[in-house]
Amino acid sequence: MLKPKTLGLWANTDKDIFWNILPEIIEWAKRKKIQIFATEKIQSDSRFNFIDILQIGIQNKISDMDFLLVLGGDGTFLSCARSVKDQDTPILGIHLGDLGFLAKVTLEDIFQRLDQVAAGDFLVEKRSMLKASIDKKDKDFISYGLNDFVVTSGESHRMLISEVFVNESRVAEYRSDGLIVSTPTGSTAYSLSSGGPIIAPDVESFVITPISAHSLTSRPLVVSNKSEVRIKFSNYNQNITLITDGQLHESVDSSDIVSITNSNFEIGLIDFMDSDYFQTLRTKMGWGTRGNGES
Repeated sequence: MLKPKTLGLWANTDKDIFWNILPEIIEWAKRKKIQIFATEKIQSDSRFNFIDILQIGIQNKISDMDFLLVLGGDGTFLSCARSVKDQDTPILGIHLGDLGFLAKVTLEDIFQRLDQVAAGDFLVEKRSMLKASIDKKDKDFISYGLNDFVVTSGESHRMLISEVFVNESRVAEYRSDGLIVSTPTGSTAYSLSSGGPIIAPDVESFVITPISAHSLTSRPLVVSNKSEVRIKFSNYNQNITLITDGQLHESVDSSDIVSITNSNFEIGLIDFMDSDYFQTLRTKMGWGTRGNGES
């Protein structure tokens, strides 16, 4: 890989640890002759007083960055990925504290990994994103998600009755608390906690997972990512909500049809030769270990 000359900084500014590590990142970038750009959110914080850092904006776009350095948890990473979308800028995630599955690098390893990136010693792993569209009465709604889309009856706590189609074929009517449509990346998130399978990142698929299904015959379904998943709703349902990556909420009328397909672009995640997806599963999620921690 080419040696980077610029990096964009994206962070959870509520974390004090970010502000503690930022001066060290700046000094590292100076030694490597890498220009840092930062988001407006970082620069507008009262703790920001670094004159050498430029702002990511209209003139210095994300697409101009050689890579994005994201410091936070998976939520910070997901919001960054949605902003990158089709701009081809790879992302290196540093997780700050809590369990991070997308943000792979720890603070203990940050400068070792950054040195590797500066030397061009890294890989770019491509991850698919989903696209949700709704033909609403007053507007057309489109959203992109790296992890998943969730349809739920919102705060009404009523059972959601939804009819699912894959391409032109009717799959089933689901009676549940909601439905999750996730990418392989999102298969280790909400879908997993709802009984869905773990899908390796290179498997080109979606998984449709009911949330607390009201029938023992309702099970998660894996389909090709070349499919179109359409969700229709019973007229008895009100206050339906479509949630993108657990962060963005959009109201859905019971007469609306939610269509979910693969997007026409992929997100690039910076990775390294010695990284192992299944090792990450074992380390961060206890995959394949007994309840007492024994393997």
